[in-house]
Amino acid sequence: MSNLIVGTNVVSLDEPCFGLSEVELQSPGSRGFRRYQIMYVVRGDRLAEMRRDLGPAKKFKSAQQFRVPGGIIDEKTGKGEIVHTVGELIDIADFLRAGRIPEPEVETRDLTTAYHETVDLRRRRASRKRVFGPKKSRG
Repeated sequence: MSNLIVGTNVVSLDEPCFGLSEVELQSPGSRGFRRYQIMYVVRGDRLAEMRRDLGPAKKFKSAQQFRVPGGIIDEKTGKGEIVHTVGELIDIADFLRAGRIPEPEVETRDLTTAYHETVDLRRRRASRKRVFGPKKSRG
């Protein structure tokens, strides 16, 4: 069983991505620490690693290192499911680096009004009453 991960230099924004992390690592040649964005994209049935150099680590003093999962592995079956693309994880990383939390793409609802409308609808159905507008005569 091989633990080697294939490397890649090019990824597509719509490619499935198992995870993205931004970490500070020693640069090649021991010339200080740099910030790297590391992505694991799905290529066939294997993962390929892509590293992007974001610059000197001291440029990111206000942004902490982080990891964003893009998929999950079922511990019982051992099978994985990818739930994010490269583009989605890059958007999340941009928000985290800026110190903001991404806004959910869920539409907010007025639950109090929805509750009362549901209770009213159930009451009308139970009494078999129908609600119609005023009858308009045609003239």
